[in-house]
Amino acid sequence: MRITPFRWIATGFRYLWNALDTGRRIILNLLLLLILISIVIGMFSGGPRKLEDKTALILDFKGALVEQHTGNARDALLAEAQGAGAKKSTQLRDILSVLDNAAKDPKISSAVLLLDDMGGSGLAMLREVGAALDRFKASGKTVIAWGSHFDQRQYFLASHANEIYLHPMGNVMITGFGGYRNYYRDALDKVGVTVNLLKVGTYKSFAEPYIANGPSPAASEAEAFLYNAMWKTYTDNVEQSRKLAAGSINAGIDQLPELMKAAGDDAAKMAINMKLVDGLKTRDELREHMYKFAPRDAHNKSFRQIGFDDYLALQKPKLFGDAVGVIVAEGEISEGKAPAGSIGGLSTSSLIRKAREDDSVKALVLRVNSPGGSAFGSELIRRELELTRKAGKPVVISMGNVAASGGYWISMSSDEVIADEATITGSIGVFAILPTAEKAIDKLGVHTAGTTTTWLAEPYNPLRPLNPKFAELVQSSINHIYSDFTGKAAAARKTTPEKIDEVAQGRVWTGTQAKERGLIDRTGSYNDAILTAAKRAKLSDYRISYVEPEMSRVDKLFELLGAQTAKILHDQFKVALVPTGIAPAAAQQIANDFSWLNEVNKGSNGYTALTHCLCTAP
Repeated sequence: MRITPFRWIATGFRYLWNALDTGRRIILNLLLLLILISIVIGMFSGGPRKLEDKTALILDFKGALVEQHTGNARDALLAEAQGAGAKKSTQLRDILSVLDNAAKDPKISSAVLLLDDMGGSGLAMLREVGAALDRFKASGKTVIAWGSHFDQRQYFLASHANEIYLHPMGNVMITGFGGYRNYYRDALDKVGVTVNLLKVGTYKSFAEPYIANGPSPAASEAEAFLYNAMWKTYTDNVEQSRKLAAGSINAGIDQLPELMKAAGDDAAKMAINMKLVDGLKTRDELREHMYKFAPRDAHNKSFRQIGFDDYLALQKPKLFGDAVGVIVAEGEISEGKAPAGSIGGLSTSSLIRKAREDDSVKALVLRVNSPGGSAFGSELIRRELELTRKAGKPVVISMGNVAASGGYWISMSSDEVIADEATITGSIGVFAILPTAEKAIDKLGVHTAGTTTTWLAEPYNPLRPLNPKFAELVQSSINHIYSDFTGKAAAARKTTPEKIDEVAQGRVWTGTQAKERGLIDRTGSYNDAILTAAKRAKLSDYRISYVEPEMSRVDKLFELLGAQTAKILHDQFKVALVPTGIAPAAAQQIANDFSWLNEVNKGSNGYTALTHCLCTAP
């Protein structure tokens, strides 16, 4: 029989298809087998051991302290499977739950605060954790803090311990707030890029790096006022916790070279001399010291203890009954849908609507930690809160590290606004930024031209000079949005737009300063917001219900499997990284700045009206 080329191709394709199908089934079966093995291990591992008397709680916070984990359970699981290099974060609500329950737990006698792996956090969130540590101590229990070194954030928490110990080769780095930014005006001029900034707000300084070679006097004034107030809050808290003389932190920094010489150039000894720590101990010496508070445990060959994650797993929140709903609004604000750990106008509005329509949720707390973003996305969220109040459910705003610009906008429809003393808020202002590169392409000999029926057919082309008519149109829109912003703020704060304008103009304030200027109702904690919401809803017996996006079936499976599966998958999945090296921090910052500039006008309107601030928590 003669074999034609077509028959040969068909035969080859059939063999290839069968091979692919067989391979697919093998891979899926292996993956299913791994999942089944992990489930069996989880079923028979027994979970955390039963607590015994005089157990020490190990508070080993991992990664940044956040209001909400980013991504989903599947992302977190696969990240953990990649190994030690994967980033991890610790939720504030988990820390508060663990500390407040441990304070009432007769089995827990002490806590060990290990902060080497703790990453970034804003001062407002640190104050929340510090207050929880104080409540734990007030119950008659002891907190011991130890570190191989302490950075400024870590030391703030350590200062709330009864005793602080440092490794003999360690140091305490308390540096102050503030820093430097890159300014790109000359660099952009050299490459032929013009950045057109249209704004309302004398102090709205977010886009200054693209149009200037240094900060404006208004920006410098506002930042100094903000940072000095926050620094005073930091130093006052530490000095009170450590029973140090007022002003001793600043005095120590001023005299640092002399103090270092007096300590024989030994940073750890200098920390003792400054009374920042109580002693120097290695890890094994810390373990010996802990036997004073917890008996020996033959199981782990150390003192009797339970880890943070294991103790958190023991907490069993109420699932039924009247509830105070909590929605976390963390990150930059976009217009559409956004995953956990960020804010989408549509997705966050959907969560508010879900809470409003849930009969068991009697009041709502919006926990805000956001520097702002899209004005339109912010208004979508504010409107849903307004509808929730009209439906008869109290709304209380709890401001975290940052609730500024768009973060303030979404806070304007509420029964009460509560911020920490160190919250960064305000920044009531609007801007649009429109970069053009006509000079750059002219240098390359590239030209752009065409025919349109009206000038609006292509109002903004980044390869052509900004059309003055379009600039005028955008500025009018920005003016209107600012007027809307100040008008809504005035209605919310029961004052006039003129009074709001006096403290607006894009200027940022601490929570204390915002209270003095009538922008918030009072300073207080996250727990204060929960209690206030419950009181307004006339609830005495209630649960806290976190209203979050529905997980997919796959995510639910991954969350069920947890870290046990990650350990199994660790050897199965490896991340192949191109060996390009790690860019220096300065170069990375430049890349981030230009990436933001490139992304800012991706919408369909030709420009984006932004209510954003330069106010990352220090």
